[in-house]
Amino acid sequence: MLLIPCVYCGPRDETEFHYGGQAHVPYPENPNDLTDAQWAQFLFYRDNPKGLFAERWLHRTGCRQWFNVVRDTVTYEIHAAYPAGERQPDLSGFTPAPGAATTTPAGADEYPPTTNPVQGSTPKEPAR
Repeated sequence: MLLIPCVYCGPRDETEFHYGGQAHVPYPENPNDLTDAQWAQFLFYRDNPKGLFAERWLHRTGCRQWFNVVRDTVTYEIHAAYPAGERQPDLSGFTPAPGAATTTPAGADEYPPTTNPVQGSTPKEPAR
């Protein structure tokens, strides 16, 4: 069981929270201009790294606020928690777990985005 550090209430049990998926995924600038394939890209395709991953969490039984957490998907260790809308903290001094990816997930270091990643993109091949 995870002990998640809510940025507003402090550490609480995982059962108080709702997972919200990948953090820092920008909404399309012109949603009416997207094709079905581009909508599918926006709605369903997310990074799935082995290592550090920025996630959104809702403290549903506490303050009912959304916030972001940087968690290691190999060890489940939480390295940072910060309010939604803020930049991801610098974790350059982080030592990854054995077998973890050593790169930052796409878009995790960029908020707000300078370009819309959905426009003109094609679906990625799933990681194998």
